[in-house]
Amino acid sequence: MQQLIDVKDAARSVWALGDYDAMLRAEGLYAVGEELVRRLDVAAGERVLDVACGTGNAAIPAAAVGAQVTGVDLTPRMLEVARRRAEDAGVTVDWVEGDAEALPVPDGHADVVLSTFGCMFAPRHEVVADELVRVLAADGRLGISAWTPDSVFGEFFRIVAGYLPEDPEFVDPPLAWGDEARVRELFEGTGLNLAFEHATFDIVHPSVDAAVACYTDNLGPVTQARELAMAEGRWPDLHAELTDLFARQVNANGRVVIPAEFLLTAGQHA
Repeated sequence: MQQLIDVKDAARSVWALGDYDAMLRAEGLYAVGEELVRRLDVAAGERVLDVACGTGNAAIPAAAVGAQVTGVDLTPRMLEVARRRAEDAGVTVDWVEGDAEALPVPDGHADVVLSTFGCMFAPRHEVVADELVRVLAADGRLGISAWTPDSVFGEFFRIVAGYLPEDPEFVDPPLAWGDEARVRELFEGTGLNLAFEHATFDIVHPSVDAAVACYTDNLGPVTQARELAMAEGRWPDLHAELTDLFARQVNANGRVVIPAEFLLTAGQHA
């Protein structure tokens, strides 16, 4: 389907915008990948697949405990940064350009499958869920973190979406991966036993202006929204909406503290 190809080509280009690594470092969000590796009890020698791995949020800490790790992402620029980060960390990861809807590994390949705010952005969630199960070993473990729809980040992504081109009907909303009921539907009939936990990670910015700049400069879809809004004369509107959102998160010390809630889904074959 040409429309599906176009959606994925566009995603590849959009996620290459900005500086995703700089944003994660500024926010301290690499800690989520480290925590996911701990929660799944990843061990030395296990085969780990990090799906939509980005700049290695979960892949690098998994490799650091001695796992045999493959990181798959659609965007070559993400993988370039991930390679540098792995080299700096002194770990080995097999970085592969690939699609979460058609993972380039055989059936039952992975003892552990991870995705940290990654596979949620693939367009067809049922296809992704089937792939995650396909590549999981018979006694394997699955761990996924995704932003929840009713959180501050849920509102953030809805604001940004209002300044982006409308998706085709077949594209599922990313925030659905943060809805426990929807995730249960996605894995229904797969034989996976699922457990859910809501967690919150406080993301801190020194000011409202710094928060707006962090996302518009570094997070690909937000950078695209800013560029389109500027071209359409709507940048003041987008800036005002983001400013209002972050102003509501200012604490007594004048810093922006975003309670970034996410859903942690853990799965294992029955």
